[in-house]
Amino acid sequence: MSTLLHVDSSVRAASNPNPDHDSISKRVARRFIDTWRKKRPEDEYIYRDVGVNPPDFITQDWIGAVFTPEENRTPAQKERLALSDELIAEVSAADVIVISSPMYNYGMPAQLKAWFDQIVRINKTFDFDLSRGDFPLQPLLSGKTLILVTSSGEFGFEKGGIREHSGHLAPHLRTLSKYLGVDTMYEIASEYQEFGDERHRLSVANANERAECIATELSVTVPAQAPQCAVLPV
Repeated sequence: MSTLLHVDSSVRAASNPNPDHDSISKRVARRFIDTWRKKRPEDEYIYRDVGVNPPDFITQDWIGAVFTPEENRTPAQKERLALSDELIAEVSAADVIVISSPMYNYGMPAQLKAWFDQIVRINKTFDFDLSRGDFPLQPLLSGKTLILVTSSGEFGFEKGGIREHSGHLAPHLRTLSKYLGVDTMYEIASEYQEFGDERHRLSVANANERAECIATELSVTVPAQAPQCAVLPV
């Protein structure tokens, strides 16, 4: 049995009275989740919608509590870190993590960044040792698989694309993923939303197809070989 952690971050709902307002990233992630759960109903499923229910931003008092030795923390400091402890426990328990995120202003939503800030925490998800030279930070978790589902209004953010240097969503998440213990990562991208043309329709269709394909293959092979799911041409 595995544990699946699903984190949505769009401020939009997956389904709205006006379908034009539906969150694409949430709907594609749901395709992955539904496929996975049909094939592995015994797996534990943990869900967080940080877009609708965002975690608290970290504060100076939060940082002070983190750097206070655990045995010396006051009740107030322990309470201040309670949410962080809960979120870290969910990540630690997960074998597979699904994060869905729209691109807001060429990066991740503030709510998702707040979730990461609560989790990337010294002596919990990484340690620090200057004896390692110029790379003193070392992740403490490992062995997890991440499925990143993104949506964007424009296109061409991939390596070699026309907007490669403007896209900070997936690169930032790839960098932070190691502090979630991620060893293997798959990306599912939907683009062209602002254009609303045939390219957008095909991009959404491709994303849904890829989500279902990866879920189908990974549900059998986790944590083994990468899926061989093809992406249809846009």
